[in-house]
Amino acid sequence: MTPATQQALIGLRDLTTLQWYVIPLLAIVFYIYTREIQEARKTKDWNAVLAGLTIFGADFFNETWNGWVMYLTQRSAVWTAPGPTAFRTLVGWNIEIMFMFTLLGIVYYRTLSESRNERILGVPEKWFWAVAYSVLCVFVECLLNLGGHLVWEYRYWRLSFEGVWLIFLFGYFQFFFWAACVIGFKTWKTKLTTVGILYAVPIVMNILAFGVFNWRY
Repeated sequence: MTPATQQALIGLRDLTTLQWYVIPLLAIVFYIYTREIQEARKTKDWNAVLAGLTIFGADFFNETWNGWVMYLTQRSAVWTAPGPTAFRTLVGWNIEIMFMFTLLGIVYYRTLSESRNERILGVPEKWFWAVAYSVLCVFVECLLNLGGHLVWEYRYWRLSFEGVWLIFLFGYFQFFFWAACVIGFKTWKTKLTTVGILYAVPIVMNILAFGVFNWRY
């Protein structure tokens, strides 16, 4: 296993690493979702909450298959987050990343205009902002990689032309793609089914990995 993988496995899901700053961060997440739910009850528009849940669910799936890559190769995940953290949930995931992705979908939804028919540079705004936020996220990820906080092992997922495109498409744009689809669906059934699948798949994968195969990632 790579040094980054070995480091990422240290303190994995160890509650003794928890730091007190997790509590105010959790309170901020609760406050934002409480306000969004309160607003949704008044307007009957639950898309902000659904967008938040959608992007977090998509990230949950990404981090799960990334952990599978680590275990099956016995070398490295596609990305690892070996640095200091208040709580390391998976080899490429920690509590700080989780809080960020919990809110990212709400940020995305609140960027959109109320009309939902606006265009920016001739592109429907939900797709314009999906691309824009994906580019911003890739830029931040590159900075984290350069700082050694996020380690990439494989040549197809690194600072190269083809690597950056894969990070853009599969690392981030697909998150906003799912969020855009969910908020665009007309029926509650379709919205909830899509969000449910995004959570059901990684939950089943993790149950198999931890409960059946006794894997560790």
